[in-house]
Amino acid sequence: MRAASVAALTAAFLALPVAHAGELKGVKMDDAITVNAKALKLNGLGLRTKVVFKVYVGGLYLEAPTKDAAQVIATDQTKRVVMAVLRDLDKKTVVEAIYKGFEKNAADQMAALKDRLEKFTAQIPDLKEGERLTITYTPAKGTVLTDSAGREIAIEGKDFSEAMFSVWFGKFPVDEDLKKGMLGAE
Repeated sequence: MRAASVAALTAAFLALPVAHAGELKGVKMDDAITVNAKALKLNGLGLRTKVVFKVYVGGLYLEAPTKDAAQVIATDQTKRVVMAVLRDLDKKTVVEAIYKGFEKNAADQMAALKDRLEKFTAQIPDLKEGERLTITYTPAKGTVLTDSAGREIAIEGKDFSEAMFSVWFGKFPVDEDLKKGMLGAE
């Protein structure tokens, strides 16, 4: 009787769904998440470095995973970048990096994006090691910035989303190795 119970318990345990996670530099991210009833898969993880400093691990989640950066930017699907901070970052540093990415990759659209970019970056907090900043695009809602405390701001427009995601996946990404990692190329 006891052997049958152990066998039944073992079979039940093996039948449970297993949540796998991607991991980079000690940062774990789920292989799959659900956002607004859409299933997103972890496309890849990358490391953002500045000079010799490890700044954050970035994870890219997509409905339809791809290694094509242009497709990540242009697609009108739900997508998310999670930034897991590896060191304290002040707001000014984060905002400057975003502005630089917009200017390098969407310079011709800056006049149309400027007010929305200012509204978006005004909500970026100082970040402490271990915190996460999440940027999610959903076609119906726009681009949503969520900080570790759960505060959110939504910015309308697919054009804003394309410029935002070009910071990581555009011709002039903030970090080429980060881009490759999030595209699953490394």
